[in-house]
Amino acid sequence: MSSLATGSEQASPARGPLRDGVWFTGAAAVLLAAIVFGSSIGPAGPDWWRVPLELLNRLPLIDFDSGVTDGEWAIVWKIRMPRVILGGLVGGMLSIAGAAYQGVFRNPLVDPYLLGAAAGAGLGATIGLTFGRSATSGWPIDPVPAVAFVFAVATVMVTYTVGAAFGGSRTGVTLVLAGVAVVSFTSALQAFILQRNLDVIREVTRWLLGSLTRSSWADVRLVLPYVAVSSLVLIVHRRHLDVFRVGDEEAATLGVSVPRTRLVIVIAATLGTAAVVSVSGLIGFVGLVVPHVVRLIAGAGHRRLLPLSMMGGAAFMILADVPGRMLTRPAETPIGIVTAFVGAPFFLYLLRTRRVGA
Repeated sequence: MSSLATGSEQASPARGPLRDGVWFTGAAAVLLAAIVFGSSIGPAGPDWWRVPLELLNRLPLIDFDSGVTDGEWAIVWKIRMPRVILGGLVGGMLSIAGAAYQGVFRNPLVDPYLLGAAAGAGLGATIGLTFGRSATSGWPIDPVPAVAFVFAVATVMVTYTVGAAFGGSRTGVTLVLAGVAVVSFTSALQAFILQRNLDVIREVTRWLLGSLTRSSWADVRLVLPYVAVSSLVLIVHRRHLDVFRVGDEEAATLGVSVPRTRLVIVIAATLGTAAVVSVSGLIGFVGLVVPHVVRLIAGAGHRRLLPLSMMGGAAFMILADVPGRMLTRPAETPIGIVTAFVGAPFFLYLLRTRRVGA
């Protein structure tokens, strides 16, 4: 019955190419509006309404005076725009990874940090901030993102290895339990290091709360390949994620190699998540809430869910970063606090209406 329901859902007229095109066009328009709005707001630079005019002026075959000076445009292009683009990459990757994790584990309450990517990145950042910067002061790159990325990937690999050894690759439940154990152990190591290096607690806490303050085009270039490859792999496996909805045994009877497919999806989602977290810090609720919102609006089929979650998550992150710049000027509110303020009440609302995972 489940497979028949899934098949009828995928064959319904509402899921045709024309309807998908309407959804994707609308999501792209929202994302474009968010990019323009995010690049228009800031404590310094040109008036907000001049930025969209100057962006239009930068298009080919268009030439008029927007009133933006070269110095003001430098602020927009070198400070605001990389922050906006990086925020979009972070939000989009967390959202599509969250949708993939929820699909592959058939659990609407999981997020991209399920198998320990966040805990591993936090431990790596703590080690980098505590020991790395003094020993690598002459390095051409900041060691903190690099160490955070390595530890995030390594933690998920340990989780998957332990879980698979006890049958987690077949059911997924053991993987989740292994993730809980590995996260607890990793968090204990992080607390142990911080207890003996109290001078870095404030800096580690700021990293853990998430921030796009120091974003640059170098950060965009660093994470873009990971986001592109990971997202492409997940979208290619969108039909497998639909099959996972009917259960592992049913998926196997339909010709899906469940352990191998689950591993590929988890690796792709983890690599993308680790890459964006290494440059932004830990930002919660994006990968949990955005896919649910998309399901409520556009349905649960992954052909539509994955790309819409990516565009919706990118727009959400860009817009969530704006209050952080403006609320406590000249200081900034960490973006993780803003997403928690928005995401936690909304997710409680979703739970209250009992439509999560619908």
